[in-house]
Amino acid sequence: MTRAERAKQNFLAGANCAQAVLCAFEEEIALDHETAMKLASGFGGGMARMREVCGAVSGMFIAADLILGPSGTDSKTAKDSHYAFLQNLAAEFKAETGSIICRVMLGIAADQPADSPVSEARTPAYYRKRPCAELCALAAEILERHLRERAAELRGN
Repeated sequence: MTRAERAKQNFLAGANCAQAVLCAFEEEIALDHETAMKLASGFGGGMARMREVCGAVSGMFIAADLILGPSGTDSKTAKDSHYAFLQNLAAEFKAETGSIICRVMLGIAADQPADSPVSEARTPAYYRKRPCAELCALAAEILERHLRERAAELRGN
C-alpha cells in the first residue's frame, strides 16, 4: 500500500487530515501510533478547525521534519535547506490544489467566522462534501515522491 493510500484510509477511518498524513509515514518517523496521533491532533481542520493552513500540509510538514529535519540549532545551512525542501512540498501541493489554505479549498468565504471547535460527525454526507481524503492522499504522495528522489540523490542515481 502506498503512503497516499494509507493517508486516505487513515482519514476515512476517522483521523484528522494532519494525523492521516503523518501516520502514513509511521515507519519512517520512528514514533508509535499514539504519539503520532497526539502530535498531529491540533492541526486538523486547518489548525484546530480555524480553516488556516490545510491539515494535510501540516501533517506532510511534520512527517518531513521528523524524517529529514535538522535536530540542532547550530547550522543555518541545514535550516535553510530544510525550509527550501518544505517550501517545494507546499508549492507542489498548491500547484495541484490552488492553495494550501483549508478555507480556500473548502470554498469558505474569507470573511466568514472560524468554524466552531466542535468537529462534524463522520457520515457518508460529510465524506461526499469534503475533498479532505483526496488532499491527504495528495500530501502523502508528494512527500513520498520527494523522499524517494532525495534517497536517489544520496545514492548518486
